[in-house]
Amino acid sequence: MNKLSPIYAIPLAAVVALAACKKSEPGAPAGDVNAKTSLAATAGNAAKGDFKFSAAEGGVKISGTLEGLKPGGVSAFHVHEKGDCSAPDASSAGPHLNPEGKPHGNMTAADHHAGDMPNISADEQGKATVDVTVPGLEIGSGGAKDVIGKALVVHVDADDYTSQPAGNAGGRIACGVIEKS
Repeated sequence: MNKLSPIYAIPLAAVVALAACKKSEPGAPAGDVNAKTSLAATAGNAAKGDFKFSAAEGGVKISGTLEGLKPGGVSAFHVHEKGDCSAPDASSAGPHLNPEGKPHGNMTAADHHAGDMPNISADEQGKATVDVTVPGLEIGSGGAKDVIGKALVVHVDADDYTSQPAGNAGGRIACGVIEKS
């Protein structure tokens, strides 16, 4: 029977103990943490949809479908800082998630809000499918860029990516609070 030499036992035990205690850094994928939201239409609108959030290399993958959009239209889509969709116009969700105080812009630009995302395009039936990885966002980290406890919001118009502070995207037509799943 082979026995582990005492000279290796202590270092091996230390490595195992340290691995068990390792905490994830803010921004690091949080293992199996996933989130979800169901978007509901704001007053006078029909947009709704369901979305899933999962950790991806360097950010968060957001996927789902929307319906009730303007047929053939383009709408802005953002993560907002407050997980509160209680106001009839979803103003309770606050501004775009922006913990670093950066100007609004396209998520591919050096300076942009953490919650800035690409516009979404509806088909002729007013439906859209979303599958995007947003760099810099976090899931389950508890950090300032963690999507859990924030809101996902769809706007009536496209984001122009230049107007400050929110891209001139118009009213909010759907909102959902992002929750751990």
